[in-house]
Amino acid sequence: MIKKIIKTLLVITLILIIIIFYLSFFGVKTAKFNNQINNNVLKVNKNINLSLDKVNYLLNPYNLTINIKTKNPQILLGDVKLDIKDVKTNISLKSLIYGQFLIDDLQITTNEIKLNDLISLARSFQNSLQLSILNKMTQGGSIIANIKLDFNEIGKVKKNYKITGTVKKAKFNFLNQSKVRNLNFDFDIRENFYLLKQIDTEINSIKITSPLIEITKKKSLFFVNGEILNDSTEFNIEKFKTFFTSLFQNINLKKIEYKAVNKFSFNINKKLKFNDLKVETNLDLKELIFSGKHLKLKPYFKNFVEEIKFKKHKIVINYKENIFDIKGKGNILLGDKLDSLSYQIIKNNNILSFNSKINLKNNSLLIDFLDYEKKENISSLVSIKGNIDEKDKLTFDLISLRKKNNEILIKGLDLKKNFEFVDIDSFKINYKNNQKILNKLELKKDDLNFIIEGESFDASKMINNIMGSDKETPFIFQRVKSKLKVKIKKIYIDEVNYMNNLYGTINFDNNKIKNLKLESTFPNKKTINLSIKTNNYLETTTRLFSAYPKPLIKRYDFINGFEGEYLDFYSSKKDGISNSVLIIENFKVKEVPVFAKLLSLASLQGIADLLTGEGIRFSEFEMNFSNQKGLTTIEEMYAIGPAVSILMNGYIESKKLVSLRGSLVPATTINRSIASLPLLGKILIGDKIGEGVFGVSFKIKGPPKDLKTTVNPIKTLTPRFITRTLEKLKKN
Repeated sequence: MIKKIIKTLLVITLILIIIIFYLSFFGVKTAKFNNQINNNVLKVNKNINLSLDKVNYLLNPYNLTINIKTKNPQILLGDVKLDIKDVKTNISLKSLIYGQFLIDDLQITTNEIKLNDLISLARSFQNSLQLSILNKMTQGGSIIANIKLDFNEIGKVKKNYKITGTVKKAKFNFLNQSKVRNLNFDFDIRENFYLLKQIDTEINSIKITSPLIEITKKKSLFFVNGEILNDSTEFNIEKFKTFFTSLFQNINLKKIEYKAVNKFSFNINKKLKFNDLKVETNLDLKELIFSGKHLKLKPYFKNFVEEIKFKKHKIVINYKENIFDIKGKGNILLGDKLDSLSYQIIKNNNILSFNSKINLKNNSLLIDFLDYEKKENISSLVSIKGNIDEKDKLTFDLISLRKKNNEILIKGLDLKKNFEFVDIDSFKINYKNNQKILNKLELKKDDLNFIIEGESFDASKMINNIMGSDKETPFIFQRVKSKLKVKIKKIYIDEVNYMNNLYGTINFDNNKIKNLKLESTFPNKKTINLSIKTNNYLETTTRLFSAYPKPLIKRYDFINGFEGEYLDFYSSKKDGISNSVLIIENFKVKEVPVFAKLLSLASLQGIADLLTGEGIRFSEFEMNFSNQKGLTTIEEMYAIGPAVSILMNGYIESKKLVSLRGSLVPATTINRSIASLPLLGKILIGDKIGEGVFGVSFKIKGPPKDLKTTVNPIKTLTPRFITRTLEKLKKN
């Protein structure tokens, strides 16, 4: 009996072992428990249903659990179907025996499913604000995921979950500003830790790759750090500026091509807002082009095409707490040739500071109002340091130009948004200009006023403007609202002639010269006085008196060769239009080719011969003329003398064309007319229109260096000529 019992127990044991072995290695496929599995899933999440075929059950005798596995099930989430590759889980035998049927863990391997569908699945477990926002931002893409979840005794997910997988061709829109396209990466998600690997994407059409990005959750914040690589690429700068709007809002970028390595970190709160951004970028800039039109550099660089190009720059960029720190060096194209540039730009909130040095060698540089020129292939170091504030006020702490022993130095220069002058601390020059004249003076601030003093200065450009140009007087300090005291030992008015001891004051108000009074003396002790006033109607009047007019008159090409006793010049200027009167008393004219030709053509060779000798004397010269946009219009130019008198009018286009016409009369004709005073009217006007005394009419026309002269020697003089002559004779 005992043997039978033992034998039976052995058989049962063997059968149990066989069953256990079979269940452990082969398992059982059945749909019998599908409802129970689905019910347990519903306990975890009532919104999720499983669509299952036959399920494979494997026994794990070591931990007394049943391993459950099914192929190609579907997760039903409302109207959404998620195709699953396989699902694995473990059920405790104890829970099965007691009818609890609790799931210990869950492993899901998905097929390629829509990214939005996976977010919907995640929201079914925990519908957080982040997931809601993420769902709205997600515009497409797919995911393959491996999900491993462990459950506690009451069916809640433990914190040791693990999710790995791959995202393909994802699309996101962030706050309608940044568009992410073609996003591909691998991921590893744990409790409070997210690892993204082998990332490549396009953000606003900018191709970006990253080997690794780590995201760590601490309390309510997500801490992100990683590295972004940019291969050499060119992209639409308008899309790039969305990242750094505050930095580039005043810079019109046209093209940027670069290669970069970026290390970054930042925080994201529950509302997906960024803060505490830190970026370290090593930038290999191949080319950057931005508009320099607003910088008004054309007058200084003759070949400037209103674009500034950076080429082959090495740049390090650091960004932290709203502070941009950019350091770089490379080549810059200001004209048609490359020069070297180094710089540092710091943007702290709304203040942008800059410090740069340009080794200006290959490009020429012209500062016209100072008559300074640096020619090509001559090294010159330009240093610029300053800042731009939140109101676009531009301050230059330092502008320095050094070339051998030549120096131009500006400190504390303030400009408005439109580059109008506001203030200056000091201005110092020490250089020789194109005429080899030493310019050495200094402008210094004295409380609210200024003092300008120095050894010597070439003022020929300024005098040219005073004597008839429609341009604004090019004082570098003309925007200053204060008083300027002037003390300069030697002032050149051309490459030869100069004045000694220029002194006086200049009062500025409302961006204009309000009142100017300057006095000086020529080496021959002759004096010169200049006064300028601006009234409340912005009309500027200029008065220049010189007891030595020769050096001033020589700038008028058509009346060269004058030597006289004094000059009296008056001009009224408003809205870019000037009306002027020039008077010269008791002067000689000699060696004027166009005048000599005129006299020769008029058969006045005897008078013409005087030009090469002692000169032709005139008792008085008066010219009324106006200037507007480079055009000088001569309403009347009259000269009377013992040998000949002239009445003339016409116009002169600056450096382009001279067009003059007038009348010339030998003095003998005038004298005969005056001797016949009882019959003056008949002699001057004649019995018929067109009769009267005779003279010569003429025309002078052509470029300044190639004037053509024609005469009509038998033309009757106009009453206007005779009337003006009599006026002068009576006056004298």
